[in-house]
Amino acid sequence: MRNSGNDLAIKINGIDISYDDLGKGPLTLIFIHAFPLNKSSWKVQLEKLSENYRVIVYDIRGFGNSSDSEEKTTITLMANDLLLLLEALEVEKPVLCGLSMGGYIALNMITRFPDKFKGLILSDTQCVADSEEGKKKRYDNIELIKNGDLKKFAEAFVKNAFGKTTHEKNKELVDRTLDQILNTNTTTITNSLEALAERSETCTFLKTIVKPTLVICGEEDVVTPPEKSKFMNEKISGSTLKIIPGAGHFPNLENPEAFNNTLAEFLDTID
Repeated sequence: MRNSGNDLAIKINGIDISYDDLGKGPLTLIFIHAFPLNKSSWKVQLEKLSENYRVIVYDIRGFGNSSDSEEKTTITLMANDLLLLLEALEVEKPVLCGLSMGGYIALNMITRFPDKFKGLILSDTQCVADSEEGKKKRYDNIELIKNGDLKKFAEAFVKNAFGKTTHEKNKELVDRTLDQILNTNTTTITNSLEALAERSETCTFLKTIVKPTLVICGEEDVVTPPEKSKFMNEKISGSTLKIIPGAGHFPNLENPEAFNNTLAEFLDTID
């Protein structure tokens, strides 16, 4: 039997997963949050889209109220968590929406289990693996955090992640996100940074994606610039590309109205 509500918990894959499950309708949407945030970053989407759809948001292992294990953190492990969560909740043929790290998880899922999903939304993410320079930066940040300077990492992260418009007009959002990162377990952050550094590329699989796909990117995103999204759009046959104005790496937070409208338009096209 389905349990509906906020801050629910279920044990899968040896860990406790915290999730929200609201609404009902012709489609079920699964939102996968970005690094190093948690499911609360989807609050506006959960409230709005659950008016017409079943919407599930969850905390990736170690983030928010989800627990972690001693197992080495990888994007595939995170994807396996999600697969088992969907099976436990008896969710069939959902639409996946992954943002940034969540997009890596979604791409991992869709390339391994394409028949389990009805559609795909990729927001501010990319298919390429880290360059050697990118890996070095992540490992440098791991050392920085292990040496007790999470605040320095977090401040640099939000400065880079949010768009110019947000920094000028919505300092409260930036500060709130900074606090969220500072309250995240440091081991979770460092483990996830390693998983991001060691992830595999998925570009070679894009041509195999035949599900309805929406690719979204914030116009001011400098972490994964719009060119990365345009590349995926060109490689995924029949996909749609939307650029969200006035937003950086987190368009769902920075321009939620435009983000939600874009999702609603796309979802209306899915049978």
